[in-house]
Amino acid sequence: MGDCGGNNAAPPGRPKVRSTPSGGSDPRQRRSVGATSSMIYGIGTDICDVRRIKASLDKHGDRFAAKVLSEGEFATWKARSARWPERGIRYLATRFSAKEAFSKAIGLGMRMPMTWRLCEVAKLPSGAPHIVLHGGLKEWFEAKNLSAHISVTDETDYAASFCVVEFKENA
Repeated sequence: MGDCGGNNAAPPGRPKVRSTPSGGSDPRQRRSVGATSSMIYGIGTDICDVRRIKASLDKHGDRFAAKVLSEGEFATWKARSARWPERGIRYLATRFSAKEAFSKAIGLGMRMPMTWRLCEVAKLPSGAPHIVLHGGLKEWFEAKNLSAHISVTDETDYAASFCVVEFKENA
């Protein structure tokens, strides 16, 4: 019979393994085949209701998009919105969600040096999203020797993002 009551006794002949609060073994001792060791600084996730973004655009117009998007993102948003308005709204929603997830992963929320426009979600040649930072946020991030990984997705009514920020390995 299994014991869910917190009994830490190891079965006869097997060493006792300490667990982290999340239930897994100590992450400093885990290794993946071919993986390098790195420490996670923070994790952030966000889900955004596309209908709320549309309502904000309807109420505030381009001012809302200009507040959230970098110059490059704003130009992309305008072009997408001109061709297919719904696609423009989903683009804005994914950027909003990604920036929220990133702000949570770095532990600042929307407090300086984190601002909407200093955090840009760009695309690699492969199409994968990546974070590009500017100004004081870039300086803060680099001083802490961090790197970020972002994933974004959207469906008709929702945009979601997941961000992992980790310490860069010293080469």
